[in-house]
Amino acid sequence: MNKVYKKLVRDNIPEIIRKNGEKPVTRTLDEKEYLEELVKKLKEEVAEFDADRSVEELADVKEVMIAIREAHGIHAGELEDVRRTKANKNGRFKKRLYLEGVE
Repeated sequence: MNKVYKKLVRDNIPEIIRKNGEKPVTRTLDEKEYLEELVKKLKEEVAEFDADRSVEELADVKEVMIAIREAHGIHAGELEDVRRTKANKNGRFKKRLYLEGVE
């Protein structure tokens, strides 16, 4: 192999590689590996968003979050309900509060 990546990629990446005249070497992850790689991918995408705070990078973060939710069998509505409940109890981040400490 000329290039080694060893990372989770989007479903269409192997076809894109083939269209570029190269041969992708892939395998299908088992459930445990998939969940571990999704967490790594989330960290990767968050780092990319930190470096380039574009809507494209933020969309990548959201795509991985959706995959994690689906892999855990959590319905989108359930996640939103939990988010709302926590927002109602603890608030959101609209006031831009930064806790320096507690005396």
